[in-house]
Amino acid sequence: MRDRYGTLTIALHWLMLALIAAVYACIELRVLWPRGSDPRELIKVWHYMLGLSVLALVLVRLGARLAGSTPPIVPRPPAWQTGLAHATHALLYLLMIGMPLAGWVLLSAKGEPVPFFGLTLPPLTGVNKALATRVKDVHETVGTIGYWLIGLHAVAGLFHHYVVRDNTLLRMLGRRSSGPRIR
Repeated sequence: MRDRYGTLTIALHWLMLALIAAVYACIELRVLWPRGSDPRELIKVWHYMLGLSVLALVLVRLGARLAGSTPPIVPRPPAWQTGLAHATHALLYLLMIGMPLAGWVLLSAKGEPVPFFGLTLPPLTGVNKALATRVKDVHETVGTIGYWLIGLHAVAGLFHHYVVRDNTLLRMLGRRSSGPRIR
């Protein structure tokens, strides 16, 4: 059995991290410009497009995860840690699927176009201001929870690497060359 995830899984993991960071950065940085200004609207459009990119790639990632094998953690963690890790991963996948879908529903319910790199995606619902308000509240709340969930995931990886000293983090890093180092 392999001691690390496959190249595709590793690449998708780190690409998803970069995309999610960019999605969060776009929505947080929009406040630097006044409402209705061109830069603010552009950064919101990037938030939408990058969020929908997360949705597209998480489907590829799920396929890769189901098709590939999961390298074992050595030494094996206690059952409660494994259970907590599975629950956290499930919540992360729900975040990566649910948040872009909620954003798509939100734009649809507001009657706004759903941009995706030159395309306009079809609305998922008709115009419904009450639904838009409810979905916006949920989207913002879950977005805040996402910060904590992603942070927990990162801290757990670092904890396993530096405190427990198992291979949890190493499984998600690319292979290191065993050849001589050039300084």
